Amino acid sequence: MEESKYNATVVGKILLRPDIMTLRLDTDEPREKFNAGQYTLLGLYGREERSPNSTPETDPVEPDKLIQRPYSIASATNQLEQFEFYISQVKSGQLTPRLFNLQPGERIFVSKRIVGVFKLAETPLNQDVVMVATGTGLAPYLSFLRSYLVDRPESKMAIIQGAAKQWDLGYYSELTFLDSTFENFTYIPTLTEADSTWNGHEMWIEEMLEKNVLKDEADIDIDPGKTHFFLSGNPKMVEKVSGWLLKKDYSKHTRKQPGALHVEEFWS
Repeated sequence: MEESKYNATVVGKILLRPDIMTLRLDTDEPREKFNAGQYTLLGLYGREERSPNSTPETDPVEPDKLIQRPYSIASATNQLEQFEFYISQVKSGQLTPRLFNLQPGERIFVSKRIVGVFKLAETPLNQDVVMVATGTGLAPYLSFLRSYLVDRPESKMAIIQGAAKQWDLGYYSELTFLDSTFENFTYIPTLTEADSTWNGHEMWIEEMLEKNVLKDEADIDIDPGKTHFFLSGNPKMVEKVSGWLLKKDYSKHTRKQPGALHVEEFWS
């Protein structure tokens, strides 16, 4: 058996639902400065046990193989030794059932590289920012807000979070608190399967954009010259909202060609 590559320790784990959790890790050594919205690789060996809530692997892995997957960092950019991740379990997957079986004090691999072009820092300080998320696609936006909200008072910022039911709205308390505390931030959750206790929006995200909810609640214009959009989450949502914005003269941001539409290229 090769020497373990584990270089971090689990210091916190909160199950928000049986298949959704926040995971906090302390790395043995600090990482280099990164930008909010970027990601790193987490890894566990195939010999690690899977969660009781998982199902058999679709593609079984060898015991000595280090399984690695990318995850967006949810913590602020000034935290270079403690990192937070927002993770959903793929019951038949290779890595997430093993992640969900971790307990505080246990060890894990965290890549020393933090990469990605999904960066709020590249948007002008005087332009507005809309962050659209479903599921754990919310993670990079938490890093955005924790890192930059105070430093961008001239930039109106909003999160549109889509989910099925109330308990699918991760970080609801934190986002509601930020909404009530900062004048330049608006939190707009919307549900598709709400029960009678829900008093908020009940519509698809593109329907919300079409009905000018963003302008009415956050005073943000859907205009590529004024507002940058970030999309992260379910690929179907990203495809539909991207298509809607492209018809509004938005262009996708790339390394070679800057644009006001930023799309996370993976979703863990």
